[in-house]
Formats: sequence, structure tokens, C-alpha cells
Amino acid sequence: MVYKFLVGSEEAEKFKLEIVIDSEDTFLRLRNTILDAAGYSRDELDSFYICDDDWEKDTEVTYIDMDTDTDEDVWLMGDTPLDELVEDEGQKLKFVFDYENERYFFMVLKETIPGKHMSDPLCQRKEGKAPAEKLRFAAPAKPAPKQQAAIDDFDSSEFYGDESYNEDELSDLEGLDGEDDM
Repeated sequence: MVYKFLVGSEEAEKFKLEIVIDSEDTFLRLRNTILDAAGYSRDELDSFYICDDDWEKDTEVTYIDMDTDTDEDVWLMGDTPLDELVEDEGQKLKFVFDYENERYFFMVLKETIPGKHMSDPLCQRKEGKAPAEKLRFAAPAKPAPKQQAAIDDFDSSEFYGDESYNEDELSDLEGLDGEDDM
């Protein structure tokens, strides 16, 4: 069976991919096809998430095993065929390509084509330009150097011996050191 996935991004609304891939192919081959079509490097860590109808993440399929101590199954892209976790038209997925900034593509299994097979996945259609693979933040403007007053120039009379000082204002702080509680 052949799967047809539609891939899109909230960051670049005109960017869309249509990927066709054999249902028995792996998530790794789907990943590589998406990255190549978007013009992204294959050197970053990324994951697929199988989502519910409200786009809430459910099952993760990861590039490498992060060796977490959990009782949950670890699904690896290179070992997991698509049809093991995805089978219904309309199934939603997220492909997280930038963990650091929590950026991802939305994916929907648009169509299943029974009785057909493919040896290699294919980006059948590409529209628009993919969002930047890495976010580049502008360096903050350099602040003007602060002028520091010399300690000798500091007028302590502004703080000590102030006539408006009221010792009762500090009564609420009694007991904070824990001595009264003993």
C-alpha cells in the first residue's frame, strides 16, 4: 500500500509538501524525504509524534534511543515501519525538526492507495519556501557603558539616619529566622 502525506507549517503558510511512500517503509525514510524536500540537514535530532484529532502528541518515534529509563516502548525511526503506527486516512502527525525551539511540521495521512507499492519515497509536490531550518536571533544592541560612581562619592546620609525610618515596619519580619518556632 502507498501512503500520501500532506506536510505543512504554521510558520510558512504557503509551504506545503506532498510525500508518497510505501506503507511498509520506515519513518527514517519518511524523515529523510521531508528533510531533503525542505532543504534541511539530516544532522539534527528530530522526532515524529502520532497525534490525536486535536493535535495532542501521543506516541513518539525518535531518531535515536535517548536511553531514558521508562517503561514505555521506544520507537526508533530506522526500525519502525509506517504501517505499524499509522494506518487510517486522516491520521495526524507532527514532525519536530527543531527541538530547541519546539518547531515542527504538521502532517496528515491524506490518502492510502491499496494494491500499489513503491521502492523509494518521493516528494510528489512542493509549494512555497520552507521556514528557516534554524532560527537566527539578532544580537541585542550593545548597551551604552554604565558610569559607575566611586564609593567615595556615595552619599550614605540618604539611607542612614533617615527621619522617616519606622522600626515597627519591620515587626512583620520577626520569626523569619525560625527561632520563634522552636
